[in-house]
Amino acid sequence: MTETTIFSSTPDADTLGGRLSRARDASGMSAAQFARRLGVKTATVQAWESDRSEPRANRLSMIAGLLNVSMPWLLHGVGEAPTDDPRNDAINILRGQFEKVRRLHEETGATLSRIEDELLRLQRRREL
Repeated sequence: MTETTIFSSTPDADTLGGRLSRARDASGMSAAQFARRLGVKTATVQAWESDRSEPRANRLSMIAGLLNVSMPWLLHGVGEAPTDDPRNDAINILRGQFEKVRRLHEETGATLSRIEDELLRLQRRREL
């Protein structure tokens, strides 16, 4: 009987930044939300995810806990990767659609105000 360990499967070949980005996406957090929860700037998270820099050792444990991944997976790609929750995709799609409708609503309101102002201006002109 073969014993199965975290080292039994092929390691994830992605970089630390790539694994960090994937785990953050799977958690449903934006880079800004993740940065806020860690107490760092969004640019710092973006630098980590693009492999321009790496988090300090004292942050790695916090990151693993926040993203619900193991330290071996985060650092070396060994162990189980986070599964992407399909609900996150639906939430992101709906959020995008909501923002689009909100912008259209604001634009419609601004257009209605301009039309109303023009109507009043023309009405006053006609009364003179």
